[in-house]
Amino acid sequence: MTGTVNATQELAAFLRARRARLHPDDVGLPARRQARRTPGLRREEVAELAGVSTDYVVRLEQGRGLRPSADVLEALSRALRLSADERAYLFDLARQRMPGGGAPATAPAPALAMLVEQLSPLPAMLVNHRYDILAWNAEMASLITDFDTLPAQRRNSMWLCLLDPALRDFYVERERVIREGVADLRAAWAAHPDDQRLADLIGEFKACSEEFARAWDRHDVKVQGRGNKPLCHSEVGPLVVTYEVLMPVQDPDQRIIIYRAADPGSQAALNRLSAGIARRAAASVEPNARSIELNAQSAELSSSSSSSSSDSSNRPSHSSYTGTSSSRVTIHSSE
Repeated sequence: MTGTVNATQELAAFLRARRARLHPDDVGLPARRQARRTPGLRREEVAELAGVSTDYVVRLEQGRGLRPSADVLEALSRALRLSADERAYLFDLARQRMPGGGAPATAPAPALAMLVEQLSPLPAMLVNHRYDILAWNAEMASLITDFDTLPAQRRNSMWLCLLDPALRDFYVERERVIREGVADLRAAWAAHPDDQRLADLIGEFKACSEEFARAWDRHDVKVQGRGNKPLCHSEVGPLVVTYEVLMPVQDPDQRIIIYRAADPGSQAALNRLSAGIARRAAASVEPNARSIELNAQSAELSSSSSSSSSDSSNRPSHSSYTGTSSSRVTIHSSE
């Protein structure tokens, strides 16, 4: 029966197993003429690839209680060609925090964008750790703002909350919403220390919003996964939404935020918003349908006209006959 994890021994066994599956060709090393007694790379080859001593690799694989640094683990991950999941596993075993996993997402994962659309009629949107809004459905746009009309750099939920005058009174508990958002953003800031865009955003918020600056100086850190937000919408009036934040395993830098009504009155308000979306959609479809109908009629008339012209070309034209008659009349007059 498998017991709790002995991290040191599992780290040693994992490194040995990952080394054994590799061949020198896999990592660009020349094959040696001397036969290998065991499959995989030699320890000295792993040490060379990772930039550490062979003795260090030996002690790690023998489980002698070493605690490798994040830099050493990163080097071993590259040397052993670990996948993203294997790399995370290695860092977990060594009780080290894994560095950020590459560049932040600036475009929605297609599957997640489709999911956001299919969550209708629930308002939903997709954001990254900076609160950049990457995708949204019609219900979320109707509830907050028409994101399509905003410049890309302004499609950020924190910027909209802090600096968009149209949303100044949208959040009833504005101070709490800002405080919680800042606490979440501070956690993202620490997890992505090399994200210059995030650093620039925070600098802009601190310079332009006293509310943000006060909340930032509190040094609160808390990732908000769910909660309630009382809202005041300009069309449907007050409502309360319950929000849920989902973090996809395949795209951990992206979050799906879903709103649901917190009470029957709020559900009625969301229903009115959905009805408005349906009316606008129907209104846009009707002129398009009429235009299609007119185009079809025009094409039919054009086809009929072409057919008549074709028939006429196969017999003497009336205008030609009339012309001849006129000529005769003229001649007769001259006489």
